[in-house]
Amino acid sequence: MNGPVAYLVTALGCLIGVAGVVVAVVAVRKGRRAARPAAPADPFRDTDSDALHGDPRTLKPGDIVEIRRVSYAVRGSVHLNEGGWSWAEHLLDTVEGDKRWLSVEEDPDLELVLWTAEPAATITPGAPTLDFAGRRYAAEESGQARFTATGSTGLDPSGTLRYHDYRAQGGERLSFEAYGQAGWEVARGEQLHRADVMVYPQAGPEAS
Repeated sequence: MNGPVAYLVTALGCLIGVAGVVVAVVAVRKGRRAARPAAPADPFRDTDSDALHGDPRTLKPGDIVEIRRVSYAVRGSVHLNEGGWSWAEHLLDTVEGDKRWLSVEEDPDLELVLWTAEPAATITPGAPTLDFAGRRYAAEESGQARFTATGSTGLDPSGTLRYHDYRAQGGERLSFEAYGQAGWEVARGEQLHRADVMVYPQAGPEAS
């Protein structure tokens, strides 16, 4: 092999080697970008209560939840998101047909509220304070969120929700919700203690 040919072969070999190193480095970098770190865990999360009472954050249609010794079936679930903030509302039903809603939110601590619909209410939201059923409620927050619904809720699979939340002294809640173009629905809420709620997950297609 003469000198020029040997030089070309050597140079080509070097180029192939460098290309292989570049490909390997790019592959490693792509792999690192694809491996996103997990969301940080709450160091104060009460894992003992989750183990003892079940985790309300994982409720889904078909589960059974016991609230103050009353058993409810989860008929459907609504998951809501507003600007990256998320929470859930679950439609509960007893064997007698007593329907309630349970909201589950971390703000940042776990907050559980049992809601009772007030279909005969004629008040509308917007004022700084509202008087209802002998109590005065002060405006707390309002906004619009996106939702997805699963199970039997009577709602579309997805859409928007407008809401106004009020709170009375002592913590009792008053909520106004309007799904899509529907009118306002009014409900009173009572905040629950963690020990008031027992979750019994049921096996099913959505079980993890």
